Amino acid sequence: MTYEETLTELAKNDERIVVMTAENRALIRNMPKILGERFIDTGITEQTMVGAAAGLALRGRIPVVHALASFLTMRAFEFIRTDVGISHLPVKLCGYIPGFLSDANGPTHQAIEDVSILRGIPGMEVYAPADEQDLVTMLPAMIESPSPAYIRINHRKGEYQHKAYIPGKAEVISSGNDITLLTYGLLFENSLKAKALLEKEGYSVGLVNLRSLKPIDEELILNIANETDLIVTIEDHFLTGGLYSILAELFLKNKITCNVFPMALRERWFKPALLNDVLAFEEYTPEKIAEHTIREFENTLVTLK
Repeated sequence: MTYEETLTELAKNDERIVVMTAENRALIRNMPKILGERFIDTGITEQTMVGAAAGLALRGRIPVVHALASFLTMRAFEFIRTDVGISHLPVKLCGYIPGFLSDANGPTHQAIEDVSILRGIPGMEVYAPADEQDLVTMLPAMIESPSPAYIRINHRKGEYQHKAYIPGKAEVISSGNDITLLTYGLLFENSLKAKALLEKEGYSVGLVNLRSLKPIDEELILNIANETDLIVTIEDHFLTGGLYSILAELFLKNKITCNVFPMALRERWFKPALLNDVLAFEEYTPEKIAEHTIREFENTLVTLK
């Protein structure tokens, strides 16, 4: 099933669900005629949409709101923090074309600080499905949660058949003693291919699709830190505030150390282009992920000796 089909079925079975958009209907074009008054398009007014969603949530509704990720998380941030976050309302914030998925757009339309911004709100959950099947698998639990949530919408088709989603738990694709790749969202696909390349070179490689960045699967990550020589974080997000920062906070809290190599954007926005060209230029192809990982692993072995 597609995202739209799944959300439609959920809404048909739960009259509390209200679908909203700030004139961003790409994923939900057929829903107005099905949901009628429970579909609301506020126009290009992300702040108004979030404020209205908070009002609906106060009256027992579960608003599922849609907008471009950059405008939803930044333009409407105060409304998310104050109206939704402080009151801990179950508004579901669906960010369209986050990260590299905003491929042809410049910095104004690039949501590569969204994880950092939203996870800073107390009680806010942050999700990043690997592809549309992963999104569909996770969607019921994300909507059923009584907490507010930000969802990095990823409707790209994927070939990997994902396991059932357990709230707060990551999806372990494989375990490895040499290297473990930790990733989320769009970059899962290339990380999976990079794993295969690394295994051909004789490395023992783990791969984890994190799915949820808040809550994070703390127990799993701590176990990985004790079992693998090198963790590689792979994300289409700024280095600051994303997965690399999450691991730093987690390891400091638990007073452990681990070799971690981050693949993230460092102090700059990505170069706009078609997606495959973005991945090539920013060196997130399977080949480049594997190449950087091998180089860092060899450096780690020298350090360990």
